[in-house]
Parts: sequence; structure tokens; C-alpha cells
Amino acid sequence: MSVLHKNKTFAALLAALAGGIGLHRFYLRGLGDKWGWLHTVSLLGVAAVFAVWPKADPYFLLLPLLLSILIGLLEALVLGLMPDEKWDAAFNPGTGKQTVSRWPLAFVLVGALMFGAFGLIAAIARLFDLLYTGGIYG
Repeated sequence: MSVLHKNKTFAALLAALAGGIGLHRFYLRGLGDKWGWLHTVSLLGVAAVFAVWPKADPYFLLLPLLLSILIGLLEALVLGLMPDEKWDAAFNPGTGKQTVSRWPLAFVLVGALMFGAFGLIAAIARLFDLLYTGGIYG
């Protein structure tokens, strides 16, 4: 039986692009990963908020998914910044290959940091706008 070598750059890219629904967790740990399913359940959280509060501001409707996306971007940074030796020990034991991080990983990390910071600042700004002004500015 051949053990697949998991690519660190692909895992970080998957976390940055689809971390909100947990695809990176399933890639790394399989379908039995509880945290991956928690990311996926964030989509049901959107439906639950809509069922309870159908006239809510779109910010509150999408808040469970937004939080999951921000956590996915943070996980992209954590995965990408993990030393190659630790990465291989955690996700590639017994594959016989060694991970070597290259420039594409750096670009993925810069993008994840940029979009994560922008998303977090925007989410906090919108929350304060809704809580303190009733959404008068947007």
C-alpha cells in the first residue's frame, strides 16, 4: 500500500481558498477530522441564523461562515509556517520523501495574511457599525 505524500503548499492554498468549509482538514487528516466537519457545519450555521432571524443584516447571516473563513486563513498561515521537518513528521510519516518549501508557498502565505487581515478588520468595523450606529454607515 502506497502512502501519499501531502504537499505543504497545496494544503496552505486549500486552507486559504476553501478553509471556510474545511477542505484542507479533510486533505490532511481524512473525513474523520472533527474540526473539518465543524468548518463544514458553518454553512448550516448560516441557515440556522436565517431560520431564527430571517430579516437579519447580511453580516449576521454570514457571520458563522465568515468566522470559519478567517480561521481557515489563520490555519493556512500555521500550516505554511510549520518547519518542513515537523510537517513531514506530522503529515508524511513513512512516505520516504522530504518536503522542501519554495517560493509559491511564500506567495500563498502573503496572500493569506493580506486577505485575512483585511477580512478581520472589515468584520470588526462592520460589527461596530451595526452595534453602535445600527448600520447607518452601510
